Amino acid sequence: MNRFGNHRLTGLGQSEIRAMITACTRVKGINLAQGVCDTEVPEPVIRGAKEAMDKGINSYTRCDGLANLRQALAYKLARENHIKADPETDITVSNGATGAFQCACMALLNPGDEVILFEPYYGYHISTLLAMEAVPRLVPLRGQNWELRMDDLVQALTDQTRAIVINTPGNPSGKVFTKQGLESIAALAQQQDWLVFTDEMYEYFLYDQQEHVSIASLVGMADRTITISGYSKTFSITGWRIGHSVAPAPYAELIGAVNDLLYVCAPAPLQYGVAVAFKN
Repeated sequence: MNRFGNHRLTGLGQSEIRAMITACTRVKGINLAQGVCDTEVPEPVIRGAKEAMDKGINSYTRCDGLANLRQALAYKLARENHIKADPETDITVSNGATGAFQCACMALLNPGDEVILFEPYYGYHISTLLAMEAVPRLVPLRGQNWELRMDDLVQALTDQTRAIVINTPGNPSGKVFTKQGLESIAALAQQQDWLVFTDEMYEYFLYDQQEHVSIASLVGMADRTITISGYSKTFSITGWRIGHSVAPAPYAELIGAVNDLLYVCAPAPLQYGVAVAFKN
């Protein structure tokens, strides 16, 4: 038996998404497992990245990202998400939303912390929590509309519950939490003094007149919420790995330190390309 290997990875393996891609490729099937966009990358995004390379923006950035991207994100967050974020202290650009989630969990959770996760869940969320030696506490979403019953949520609580993960619009369910639903979660989070991690990668993918609401925009939630998103889907740049987190400055400082440790920074010219896209 090999005597090496991190015990944190016991029971973890290749993600279901990756396993399905491998199986699909083997039989030359149609890949429905991974969120690969079938639209072209918008021309301004490509032009922006090329412009950055031509200008020599090819070296390290600050660990929290290029200033012009952080400023563009702050403007977008205020205009569209009603979140006030200081681009100098509150925003961390990372290697995709998955990387941003990992950095946030490593920075803010301890082994043994219990974290509420709604089921069905995004596989990378639960794998990240397990790798951190956090303890996922699963709460089912029920029925055709994936409704949350607050009784289910309350029953999952213990003295070790420290945080909750919200994914809206949800992957893989497509569940979009309403403002009323988020207000109920927010009230409980404030009562129990939880951190809230919210993955909003699919915020622009809305149908049937549904509205995206960021829980950090609700009263009393900005100081305890880590908002995570990215532009892999929006701009069809899944391979660029540009995501970000938004958090209160003391939390963002810790997240930035972990981001520096794991990734140093996201690719500089690709950050620049996303910043240019916001202006167009």
